[in-house]
Amino acid sequence: MGATLGGFSEIFWPQQAALPLVLMLQALPLFGAAVVFAFKERLTAVVLGKAFALGELLLAVVAVSHLNPTSPALQLAERFAPLAYHVAVDGLSMVFILSGALLTFLMTLYGMSRGMISPGRLFAVLLIAEAGLVGMLVTVNVAWFAAFSGLELWAVVYLLRRWASSRAEIQALARFVQYQGFGWALFAAGCVVLGWGHAEATGGRWSFDLFDLLGAIPVGKFQTAAFYLLFYGLAVRTPLFPLHGWLPNMAQHGLIAVAPALMVGVKVGIYGMLRFVLPLTPAAVQTWQPYVVGFAMAGVFFTAALAFQQGNLRRLLAFAVVSHTSLLVIGLFSLHEAGIQGTVLLAANFGLAVTGMWFIVGFVFRRTGTTELHELSGLFERIPFLAVAFLAFGLAIVGMPGTPGFDAAHLILDASIDQFGALSTVATALGNVAAAGFLLWAFQRAFLSQAKAGGHDVDRTLPMEYVVCGIALIALLAIGFFTEPWLYLTETASQAAAARFAR
Repeated sequence: MGATLGGFSEIFWPQQAALPLVLMLQALPLFGAAVVFAFKERLTAVVLGKAFALGELLLAVVAVSHLNPTSPALQLAERFAPLAYHVAVDGLSMVFILSGALLTFLMTLYGMSRGMISPGRLFAVLLIAEAGLVGMLVTVNVAWFAAFSGLELWAVVYLLRRWASSRAEIQALARFVQYQGFGWALFAAGCVVLGWGHAEATGGRWSFDLFDLLGAIPVGKFQTAAFYLLFYGLAVRTPLFPLHGWLPNMAQHGLIAVAPALMVGVKVGIYGMLRFVLPLTPAAVQTWQPYVVGFAMAGVFFTAALAFQQGNLRRLLAFAVVSHTSLLVIGLFSLHEAGIQGTVLLAANFGLAVTGMWFIVGFVFRRTGTTELHELSGLFERIPFLAVAFLAFGLAIVGMPGTPGFDAAHLILDASIDQFGALSTVATALGNVAAAGFLLWAFQRAFLSQAKAGGHDVDRTLPMEYVVCGIALIALLAIGFFTEPWLYLTETASQAAAARFAR
């Protein structure tokens, strides 16, 4: 009941759910934001914020249960033509949705554990950010993707600006806005080029719908221009070396409570490349593939080297993000089904592991008032659970067995060997070894080194901190030891995404 175009399925799952699940995924955070903001009392806002975030996570689980992972089609499709509203999901997008919903729920717990002021406003804007993220992950209209991206960025900027108090924080925020605003403008210009190309191919009818654009963008100036604009716009957001200049300062001086939400948002850049750049500009993707992969491989080493030079734990984690983002781009631009599947799973792994590390950095900062490595020492004696969790999250980032990153990294490396040869793959793997080195070095300095005389008086781990890091750690290990369902969920969709580039 449908056709396929170059391996990208145009059919939709005919057995629609009784309820409009995708619309509910988008609407619930927005409704929750309005309700939470209306109740400004602390206790009520906290309870409602947690409840709506948990409800979104449970709704995402229900949506996954309605998917047919063996179908290459985008499923649970919903349309409303007057607004060009067209949404659908597959196994790949649901991995990101589940990850985002879980991390948003943990963010509400984290905000509560820190005793944040104005909880109604904080949780309301967090839910708005989640609505923007979900909108990007379910839409199949590139213009709506840009609109939801703008909404999510506004929410993050609002949170950062609302609680920025020092000159350094304001300067870091200004750089963030400059970079992200420029990246968003590039992506929006790419949307215009896509619509213009469709109009040229169809006699004047503009469209930004993925299925209208497939095959309608002629090879040549339109496709090349669209690739440049879309790719660079998303690369700034991701962030990909050498377009990462906004992240280190933002990590060091920005509000730690917002960092996990920011980490979820940056991985959506990878999803945007997968959902729109690869299928809509295939000729340009294949032309520029060697250059993109070359920059990504250089980025793995360069940013790992910069990480070793950092004396601030927050900046070190920022360079870890950039280094591992390069690995995601290598997997994605392998244009191989194993590489694409590994990229999606590794992005979810990175999001969960890096967010867990940011939580712990926040807990350490609350106790010591600093994240400078030369001022931190002997923390393992006072907060052993947080120290062990930090180590586990760090090992997950480098793909140790028992974590989701193990199978995902191997899929990417298998695809890299097949597409780029053994030498390039070994070089990339060595970059991952370097990442293990600087994360373990940071762990040794902050947690295992002998406590300094007259050092900080560090409080013991609080119950809510056990809950926040415990949930993240249990989820990470559960996915790592039971990876098969996630491989099953993403396998067919990855094959469909790679089929356009089969040789």
